[in-house]
Amino acid sequence: MFYIVESSKSFYEANFDLGPVVERLGFSILHRQDIGELLQRRGIDIDEDCQVHEVIHYRYAADLLAIDMRLGLALPWRISVFTENGTTRIGLVRPQALAEACSSDSEAARIVADIEARLIMVVDETR
Repeated sequence: MFYIVESSKSFYEANFDLGPVVERLGFSILHRQDIGELLQRRGIDIDEDCQVHEVIHYRYAADLLAIDMRLGLALPWRISVFTENGTTRIGLVRPQALAEACSSDSEAARIVADIEARLIMVVDETR
């Protein structure tokens, strides 16, 4: 269900380096959310950092929605950069796992497999 790798980069370096890789592989970042900062602003202290990047590939998203609008429930895709016991990790929930819960269409499955492969490339190249 998850794809998570350990990074040799700092939390901040990994977040900075993610954007250009996302764009080079045809995706766009819709939103970045620093969960750790958000919690701290609410008075909740956590020992780890977490930033979530919501990404989309417009052509793939349009193709999926044309097949089955319920696939919108699995959009956008999220890549998370986080720390765990002082180690930076980069990961995602595999899109195929989410899409299978929404649709059994074989063309959608093919598209989602392509998306997942590209997102894994983003994670691996960013690490």
